[in-house]
Amino acid sequence: MGVFTFDDEFISTVAPARLFKASVLDADNLFPKIAPQAAKSAENVVGNGGPGTVKKITLPDGKYLKQRLDSIDHDNLTYGHSLIEGDVLSAEIEKISHVTKFVASPSGGSVIKVTTTFHTVGDAHFDEAKAKEGKEKAAGLFKLVEGYLQANPSTYN
Repeated sequence: MGVFTFDDEFISTVAPARLFKASVLDADNLFPKIAPQAAKSAENVVGNGGPGTVKKITLPDGKYLKQRLDSIDHDNLTYGHSLIEGDVLSAEIEKISHVTKFVASPSGGSVIKVTTTFHTVGDAHFDEAKAKEGKEKAAGLFKLVEGYLQANPSTYN
């Protein structure tokens, strides 16, 4: 198995706790509302929402993915999850893991730090273009959440 890791940062004007609440704790409700092109629905298929929970996310085109919650730390605003099954994974990718941390920025907003690890099957070739595409999608989702929170300042306080 090959392992390829990338670190990314996204900047937001919104406080870390609000971003964490919206994009992590209430993602199942919020994303279908603000990003219907990204997620149609989400349902737990294993677990009750804590680590080990497996969630099936249905995409607008009928495709799906399964995501496992690996860790969550409410006090330090971090969480880890892995994409473990579904149409978004190619035959060469076993899973894609993400660890996300929301930290305060000196300007009063947030820095969202994301470590993404691609686990390939055997010695399969890793497609860096796919990684770039995933990063752009993540940045777009964070911007949608940020816009929603700016337009709704009393939400997720």
